[in-house]
Amino acid sequence: MYDLPSENPEEPGLPDEYHIWQPQFLSFTCCPPLYPPDRVFVATDLNLYYDPRHPLWHKRPDWFVVVNVPRLYEDKQMRLSYVTWQEGVRPLVVVELLSPSTRDEDLGLTPPQENKPPGKWEVYERILGIPYYIVFDRYTDELQAFQLEGGHYRQMAQQLSRVWIPELQLSLGLWQGEYRGIDRQWLRWYDAQGNLMLTDAEQERLAKEQERLAKEQAQALLAQERQQRQQLIERLRARGIDPDEFLS
Repeated sequence: MYDLPSENPEEPGLPDEYHIWQPQFLSFTCCPPLYPPDRVFVATDLNLYYDPRHPLWHKRPDWFVVVNVPRLYEDKQMRLSYVTWQEGVRPLVVVELLSPSTRDEDLGLTPPQENKPPGKWEVYERILGIPYYIVFDRYTDELQAFQLEGGHYRQMAQQLSRVWIPELQLSLGLWQGEYRGIDRQWLRWYDAQGNLMLTDAEQERLAKEQERLAKEQAQALLAQERQQRQQLIERLRARGIDPDEFLS
């Protein structure tokens, strides 16, 4: 079931369900307040070309975000890939979701191979200098975050549950809840106050819930007013006063 190879021995198997839903969830909840939506580009499983001397060399991050670039390539069309030497802006955050077949490369534990492209860790750290590199192990729910300092990655802390990204004014953290009908620990974005960044579906549900509560409050207020009016009518009648004349 796990990591079955494709017909091309150089390529791994297709992404599993988790590698589809989790990056999608990250994309839906990544809305940096410092940038308009048309200046934020997020990508999932997209070829990231990093070396103009070897134009065919690329990595395929599970998820990454670039800010201060057009959402569309040259403001015209959706990207087929992200070519760093053409775009002129590197990704700010890369997220890799660990799997048994890619764990060592993702964590920089695979030794360099002569005449082979460098591994992801080396590309993100040394070649591209991506400021934040985050890895998540769904089997242990362990979140690890590395920040670039002096040209090298430094692990931000042990046993993280949330990672603050000041350039985005957002934090990336763990959340226990249901997404796509699956209840588990997910990665998602939070705002500067620690509130969840909501997906469109969550915003719609929240709006409906607020509308329902507003209607219930209005109905309760109306019922209270009717009760108070009835109590006043009964008090007036008890004193021999005609309520219709008094309340007209």
